[in-house]
Amino acid sequence: MSNQHPEPNDSGVSRPNRATLSVIIVAMNEAHDIRDCLESVRGLAMETIVFDSGSTDGTPALCRELGARVFETDWPGDGPQKNRALAQATGDWVLCLDADERVGDELRREIERLLDQGATHAAFSTPRRSSFCGQFMKHSGWWPDRIVRLFRRGSARFTDVRTHTHPVIDGTTGTFNGPIVHIAIGDLHEALDKANSYSTSGALTMAEGGKRSSLGKAIGKGIWAFLRTYVLRRGFLDGRMGFMLAVANAEGTYYRYAKLALLNDRHAS
Repeated sequence: MSNQHPEPNDSGVSRPNRATLSVIIVAMNEAHDIRDCLESVRGLAMETIVFDSGSTDGTPALCRELGARVFETDWPGDGPQKNRALAQATGDWVLCLDADERVGDELRREIERLLDQGATHAAFSTPRRSSFCGQFMKHSGWWPDRIVRLFRRGSARFTDVRTHTHPVIDGTTGTFNGPIVHIAIGDLHEALDKANSYSTSGALTMAEGGKRSSLGKAIGKGIWAFLRTYVLRRGFLDGRMGFMLAVANAEGTYYRYAKLALLNDRHAS
């Protein structure tokens, strides 16, 4: 297929005979991040769809201002919310982003070629380049951190879990080289907030699945999380931020299993 087509305009109108792309995002209180996310797919996506679950910082209004279709709803969990957003997508391909993620230039070019030329794969994985407290991590298990976020509409559905869902793909998965840029943790305050939130959701998910824990297990899992991040995944090569990330992972893991132990005690009483 010839590539001599007019470029898409800012509204995402596609070239003749070109496949279309929907971008889906779930968000809550992401006004500080989501503008850059939406700007990174401007002119690439035919539509952007944002499912907002109770923001109080103006996120829905900002997203509408930037041209997104916004649905304001409750929070049923990560997987169910993303499946809601997926059900609203109308493009040939779907790209799922978090509000703190952006499409980098190289990845954008790869997606452009996909939309122009097509593909036999049902999905594509991409590396993800993540930052912790202002530093992009090169080790610590955070690179290349391949994830599947781009798939043909109708070929995937997200797992029905509270946190860290992933798409289940019906078909083969190809690879892209360009990364998704992930501004994961801005500072230690945010690291603690996420550790608290994710550990609560993780504990609830494990409790619903019949998992059990104890104080000893929580301590052991926390120590293992530190060693895995700092030693096995060579977090020490990321300098002081590698150490701080290893501690943050250990804390989040410890609290997840400690909260599970308390949930077990509550259900047993």
